[in-house]
Amino acid sequence: MRETRRVARVLGACAAALTLALAAPGTAQAADGVLFIDRAPVHDPSGCYPLGDFVPSEVANFTNETAFVWSGPQCDGRVTGAVLPGQLVRPAPGMSLFIL
Repeated sequence: MRETRRVARVLGACAAALTLALAAPGTAQAADGVLFIDRAPVHDPSGCYPLGDFVPSEVANFTNETAFVWSGPQCDGRVTGAVLPGQLVRPAPGMSLFIL
């Protein structure tokens, strides 16, 4: 009897976790604020943005999220730096930038 209750609790917890996991992707939003890439503003940014091809870019992050600089052109490769909220980085050491 005790084992049955225990299994029911575990299954209930798994069902609740699955429900939360399926609901979470719909709640994703863009960062609030403005991200400046080479002085060009991007309002409420979200996703991957290219940085300068031949000259390192300047990034100013006035959002509520951290932006990550990637070595590859499509936010691939490895993370080479981070631009925290309120921070200006010049030059940004990479080819693309990702922000949630």
